Amino acid sequence: MDTLKEFSIPIKGLKTGIHHFNFTLDKHFFDAFEDSIIKDGNFQVQLEFDKRPDLFVLVFQFKGAVKTACDRCLETIDLPVENSQQLLVKFSDEPKDDSEVVYITTTLTAFNVAKYIYEYINLALPLIKVYDCENDNPRPCNDKMLDYLDPSEQEDGNNSNPIWDELKKLGKSSGDN
Repeated sequence: MDTLKEFSIPIKGLKTGIHHFNFTLDKHFFDAFEDSIIKDGNFQVQLEFDKRPDLFVLVFQFKGAVKTACDRCLETIDLPVENSQQLLVKFSDEPKDDSEVVYITTTLTAFNVAKYIYEYINLALPLIKVYDCENDNPRPCNDKMLDYLDPSEQEDGNNSNPIWDELKKLGKSSGDN
């Protein structure tokens, strides 16, 4: 994670109170994570770091886009992603397993937030990767692919889909054996 050292917050010299940090993410950020499902994207991340004597409250707000294949037409799109998440960090000298809170030792001098940013962006990705791209100029959609999905818009007036027609033929021929 040395390539992600810019995401380390120096907690030892930080005064109690609210601090703001801004990060810009690009392809290199996502490349730093092995087997990342996001290969390319651009994000602006604003971190509000509230340092209190007994814990830290981190609020991440991010907005950007991920380059991915559209689930409708298979063209590469810039899928908009925006979200905010909160992370609580407490001190403990004993390891604890808690899904709500991250525990760190009191001797830690810096806290790296890169993996949390990465996880929060991944969690914000929609299951179906489509968006209203009608206002994009140029519109990224592959109209030929969309014609296969909606046979009512085919120019010849035939409501059959050639892909399904071929699959039906395969099903009939296998039943003859």
